Amino acid sequence: MAENKILAELRQFQAFKQRFVFKPLTIEDASGLLQCEGFALYDAENKLVGECEKWINIGIMIKSPLSRILSNLYPYEFEFRGFQLKSIEGFFQGVKFKNPEMQKLVFSYSGYNAYCLKAASDYRWQDEGNVYFQGEPIRREGKEYADIVDELYISAAQNPLFRQALKNVQKPLIHSIGKTDKNETLLTRYEYEAKINALVAFLKGLDH
Repeated sequence: MAENKILAELRQFQAFKQRFVFKPLTIEDASGLLQCEGFALYDAENKLVGECEKWINIGIMIKSPLSRILSNLYPYEFEFRGFQLKSIEGFFQGVKFKNPEMQKLVFSYSGYNAYCLKAASDYRWQDEGNVYFQGEPIRREGKEYADIVDELYISAAQNPLFRQALKNVQKPLIHSIGKTDKNETLLTRYEYEAKINALVAFLKGLDH
């Protein structure tokens, strides 16, 4: 039953994304000070700002509670294709492993611990442009990868705490420290922001 709900929501979400208009907020250097929509990204102590009038900045090391609990590194547990993941980050690190058993082990780690496990992989996904799921290669730039990441977030959104946190969002979400080159990361700043903002709007729409 849970799997059917996930697949049904996944279809709805993917249809919703086709209609959803996402415009990333611009981050710019204003006289040596990084800003987004006219608001500084760093405070007087050179720490990332979590929230202002125009946006919420997602990051596990940011003080703002909502900034932290929306991060991929936050330890939400959920089921994904038969695996019990301890965080969204566990997936993104796990698919860097070709060996299915090693991958399963990485899936069982959460947050920063999962992030650090990339140092244990003997495979550089950037060299081939592929990630692996249960021993099968998936092109980083392909539709199959985009679909599996959509399914990942819909699966994570079955966790009631993550789901409600997303519904509590009242401003555009940014991820200012995210990389922008697809050859360097499995989810760029723009890909992530488009997906997480669409997911917020989608979940709120289900309640109406």
